Amino acid sequence: MLTVAYCRVSTDEQAAEGFSIEGQAEKLRAYATLHEFGDVLVISDPGLSGKDLRRPGLQRVLSMVDDGHVANVLTWRLDRLSRNLGDLILLADRFGQADVAMHSFTEKLDLSSATGRMFYNVLGSFAQFYREQLSENVRMGMAQAMSQGRWCNRPPTGYDLLDGLLVPNGDAATVRRVFQLRAEGASQTAVSLATGVNYSTVRAILFNRAYVGEIRHRGEWLPGIHEPIVTSERFDAAHQGRVPGRKRGRDLMSGRVVCGLCQRRMSISTNGRGQSHYLCKHRGTGCKQPARSNRGLLAAAGLAMSLLCDAGVREAIRRHLDAERHEALQGFRRPASRSSGRRLARLQEDRRKLLQLHYGDKISADQFGEEQARLTLEIDNLEADTNAVVAEQVHADDLSTKFDQLAELLDRIDVARLWEAATDGERRKLLDELLAAVTVHPGRLVVEVHGAPPLNVAFSEVELKDSELSGVGEGT
Repeated sequence: MLTVAYCRVSTDEQAAEGFSIEGQAEKLRAYATLHEFGDVLVISDPGLSGKDLRRPGLQRVLSMVDDGHVANVLTWRLDRLSRNLGDLILLADRFGQADVAMHSFTEKLDLSSATGRMFYNVLGSFAQFYREQLSENVRMGMAQAMSQGRWCNRPPTGYDLLDGLLVPNGDAATVRRVFQLRAEGASQTAVSLATGVNYSTVRAILFNRAYVGEIRHRGEWLPGIHEPIVTSERFDAAHQGRVPGRKRGRDLMSGRVVCGLCQRRMSISTNGRGQSHYLCKHRGTGCKQPARSNRGLLAAAGLAMSLLCDAGVREAIRRHLDAERHEALQGFRRPASRSSGRRLARLQEDRRKLLQLHYGDKISADQFGEEQARLTLEIDNLEADTNAVVAEQVHADDLSTKFDQLAELLDRIDVARLWEAATDGERRKLLDELLAAVTVHPGRLVVEVHGAPPLNVAFSEVELKDSELSGVGEGT
């Protein structure tokens, strides 16, 4: 029957201060000689954490115990076996069932006695308490930082992280351009090509509310203390659509018309001759968008819905959606995506080693907390990037599915004919079902129909003037 000495260290620093594998083995051999246990087989796990039992050396010991080849297991200290009380109790039971005596050199424990087993459980409880308290302190520190509006993650594109505060850097201008192009109706593929920003990163930017001065904590966005890169209006403009329940006026286009210059909704006005037009609320105070006839805008909405009935237009849309799906799929295959996976593995390993350092009292609690928070949040951000690639693929598939559903609906109804024959009430219902928004740009209109990519409509197609209107109600 064998006497096995199990040794473990977590870091080179521990080895340098007398906790080396060799140092532990030497003392355990002396212990075995004193108690006449005979020759000692040393099995070790260098550089591995004691948080669980998934270690090759320890698994070898357990295999030998189960095979009935071991009489005694020696260890320098209980936490060399595990820092988890449940694991320590399981090990004690497993050794006991195999008639294996376990001895701890430092704690002077012999589990062949009732007293030894009692102290074993007490010391194991302290080991687990220490580990759990450490974890709680880290979570509390992160929660406190977030409650103060500080960022506790890897900084998003366009920011640097200085002392827990996001500070805009040279990429902030690129971020603003991403939002501007998207607000103007450009597809995410077009935004990526225009800015040189990776396609998945474009989507991550567009859906990250950190750019309007918020922070994310436990799945919720809360007010932050950092400087926003874009305004809330510009952020909303990049996600513009009809909001159910929004209060609207009597005009059929009320609540659906958006200014393409300042991204604010346009309001309707009438002149003394009964003519109506949409005017940006900020015209004359920074916005130069000219007024546009409500009849022209309504005609653009009708034209866009009618175009979707055309087989050629639908085929072009399907090609566009297929290109977006292909681009999203490529995100899984790009070297950057694979390197993110490798970096994630390295960060997780760094976090594991950091925990080992703290267990070995090689760094202070403050140092541990700061570095643990940084590593954890870098990991979270990388995982978020990976999730964004997946979400982009899902989003592209969803758009394609929705367009197929829209096409199926349009096959059942003649939208052009129905639009011409419908009453205002019927037209409103049709608009509610199909139209998301009409965005007015200086040289074009962008019509967004639910389930389809944005459609560009030239002013001339709906009898609107290309130049600014000089009078109320002009341009019809």
